[in-house]
Amino acid sequence: MPDKVETTLMLMAAGEFSMGILGNAFIGLVNCMGWIKNRKIASIDLILTSLAISRICLLCIILLDCFILVLYPDVYATGKQMRIIDFFWTLTNHLSVWFATCLSIFYFLKIANFFHPLFLWMKKRIDSVIPRILLGCLVLSVFISFFVTENLNDDFRYCVKTKKKTNLTVRCRVNKAQYASIKICLNLLTLFPFSVSLISFLLLILSLWRHTRQMKLSATGCRDFSIEAHVGAMKAVISFLLLFIAYCLAFLVATSSYFMPETELAVIIGELIALIYPSSHSFILIQGSNKLRQASLRVLWKVKYILNRRNF
Repeated sequence: MPDKVETTLMLMAAGEFSMGILGNAFIGLVNCMGWIKNRKIASIDLILTSLAISRICLLCIILLDCFILVLYPDVYATGKQMRIIDFFWTLTNHLSVWFATCLSIFYFLKIANFFHPLFLWMKKRIDSVIPRILLGCLVLSVFISFFVTENLNDDFRYCVKTKKKTNLTVRCRVNKAQYASIKICLNLLTLFPFSVSLISFLLLILSLWRHTRQMKLSATGCRDFSIEAHVGAMKAVISFLLLFIAYCLAFLVATSSYFMPETELAVIIGELIALIYPSSHSFILIQGSNKLRQASLRVLWKVKYILNRRNF
């Protein structure tokens, strides 16, 4: 049975999970309703919906792993269940990162102002290739997930539980080193999409600086929607970058905890921090989208109206 500290941490994880599901489900629901109503979906809505679905799955996997580790640790004894959890965690993790990168690239191509032929060519064709890019991200993530789980030793967590048995000491050491190397490689694979998002953010800053300088020279004095678009896109991208860094650090804490005593507690703390990334970023995206922000305000107004009627 879990102690009071683990119970408190589990309740906090459940709260973060609920908020994340609420935000991401809202994004998916609003965009899907618009898709059904208009019989077509904009590229930005397709990316946001794909990102929301991947993060809902990621949240479910993190919370499931957390509950199993605390309540039913022996489930991982055979290694089969561990493979399943790690496969879906790797899949949803990479999907979330790649879809967020697609969002960063889309913001950059649609909002930035450059006149390089390659940029103009990509800007013109981005809407038509978005579905194929998202499908490619899915295929790549599935391939990486199969590779990771196939190279994962079955009895790693079992060795952690039985590390005092002398006949397993050497094998456990090998399994830990193998597990750590696989997880490090897994994190290194996410450096590429992270770097692309970072480059997109820096180019957006450059585009905003050039546009601001041109506005000062022209001195129109009118409201500039381009600056507002730049700032909104930069907020979405920089929040993703910062939250993803925190997520990776939490992921490393959870991974390195298998070399420490009190494994379960360290893993829960790491996963509790990791839940912040897919949970909170959805609300930042809602605030940055006029469509989603207006829809959320309508929902809040209806909820407030219903509560007021019940009070009277």
